Amino acid sequence: MSERQVYFDHAATTPVKREVLDAMMPYFSEAYGNPSSIYALGRKSRKAIEEAREKVAGVLNADPSEIFFTGSGTEADNWAIKGVAYANAKKGKHIITSAIEHHAVLHTCNYLESEGYEVTYLPVDADGLVSPEDVEKAIRPDTILVSIMTANNEIGTIQPIAEIGRITRSKNVLFHTDAVQAVGHMKLDVKELNVDLLSLSAHKFYGPKGVGALYIRKGTKITQYMHGGAQERNRRASTENVPGIVGLGKAIELAHENMETSNKKLITLRDRLINEVLEKIPYVRLNGHREKRLPGNVNFSFEYLEGESLLLMLDMKGIAGSSGSACTSGSLDPSHVLLAIGLPHEIAHGSLRLTLGEDNTDEDIDYLMEVLPPIVERLREMSPLYNK
Repeated sequence: MSERQVYFDHAATTPVKREVLDAMMPYFSEAYGNPSSIYALGRKSRKAIEEAREKVAGVLNADPSEIFFTGSGTEADNWAIKGVAYANAKKGKHIITSAIEHHAVLHTCNYLESEGYEVTYLPVDADGLVSPEDVEKAIRPDTILVSIMTANNEIGTIQPIAEIGRITRSKNVLFHTDAVQAVGHMKLDVKELNVDLLSLSAHKFYGPKGVGALYIRKGTKITQYMHGGAQERNRRASTENVPGIVGLGKAIELAHENMETSNKKLITLRDRLINEVLEKIPYVRLNGHREKRLPGNVNFSFEYLEGESLLLMLDMKGIAGSSGSACTSGSLDPSHVLLAIGLPHEIAHGSLRLTLGEDNTDEDIDYLMEVLPPIVERLREMSPLYNK
């Protein structure tokens, strides 16, 4: 095991920033009151929650009353899709989404299909882009919801959300976007995007795990998500995770303030990494759109090797990344995203996602490019399909 440790998996999760942790700490022990209590200790917690709500709303250009805190981005996706489906079932039971959504969306849609809803899964092009024209053609009189992610978690492709939103708005169809990978890394204005619902998760932008939020535009017809209390204006029962919510608020505030500087650095590192890998290693393809992609996202497919083996050998060198192959999750099938953009199984299995963060440096890229080419060559030499 290498003494040097380089973290290239920021799309999976990010470390909690010191300023975020400092903001959270008092609410674990000193300001521990239940926000629903009317005495001073409870009011202090309530005030902290509402201040965080205002921060989230400010970044998204929403009204604070349109922000609802959840336990995760996955919960926010579930609430948005199931909540709209159940509340609008009398109008119709048709939902539109894409073939490359996160499983929080896809599995929720699969579940609704078992309850009698019909779901259209739109294809994407070779870069992972959804066509707005395909969305428009798929809308029917009984369509109640379109759910298209802002940016893909695997290949980083950024979707034409505002254009899709204009179409859904003109057709009087609700529009949800899973923006879990995008919030904190892109400027997102819910009014400019024409979205009715938007999901986010704190741990993707240097906040704590176990807390997310759902933007629900005023007037959106949606059911209550959990029952048992009057929290979140009677929409989501459960005693609020005050430290987590405070951390989310602080993290999104910092991400918004530092976005321009951070993105400039990330794009420089990202493009350097892409160029060097494509130049120095043969039989490699970049997955996702070359320009319309998240600032820190890089996804490659290497022919003649397995992504899982590549990950393990990089880990031995102290480099943390992830694979487009789902082998590590116990499945023999490659990524649904990579198959959707047209990769054959054998190439999709040889994929590597490297997602950069604010802590990464040029020296990290130097180290990666020192160890990656020989690892790829060694693994290929073990393949009966590789002819050097």
